[in-house]
Amino acid sequence: MTAAASLDDLLAKDAILDVLARYSRTLDWLDAAGQASCFWPDAAIDYGFFKGTAADFVPVVMAIERRSARRWHLSGQPAIRLVDETHAEVESYGLTAGARQGEDGTYAGTMYGGRYLDAFEKRGAEWRIARRNYVLDWSHPLPDQPIFDPASAFPLPILDILQGGHEQYRAL
Repeated sequence: MTAAASLDDLLAKDAILDVLARYSRTLDWLDAAGQASCFWPDAAIDYGFFKGTAADFVPVVMAIERRSARRWHLSGQPAIRLVDETHAEVESYGLTAGARQGEDGTYAGTMYGGRYLDAFEKRGAEWRIARRNYVLDWSHPLPDQPIFDPASAFPLPILDILQGGHEQYRAL
């Protein structure tokens, strides 16, 4: 591999990392335009509760996020395989928590753990998500949280992977 090709690969991976970081930020900050900029409008989206295009998904997910008084999204370090100059396969783990404020001032919500199985495409000079399948591995209710003094313990369930060859695993 030439130095120029290595540099192109690094620039592609950096652009993909930027999209993934922007995805979380724009949900947490309720930035619908920023959220839309993560996906090609014709991207195939499957979150289980939603199957369709990104153009239709963004308003739905933003409405969901707006119902939460608190929201927090974190994507883990992704595995990225560049297929060619304009296509990449990406897998990343995500933790999400959302909470609504009750009449007594406390927050109660749910924490979710899952993985994003993405295909990215570069169109022109820009990388975006062209296909996303979100796999929910687990969810767990969060105990009531006082406004400024979070509870210290909320045990997380463990995903049972008892053998290799799970249908959602992809070598990247």
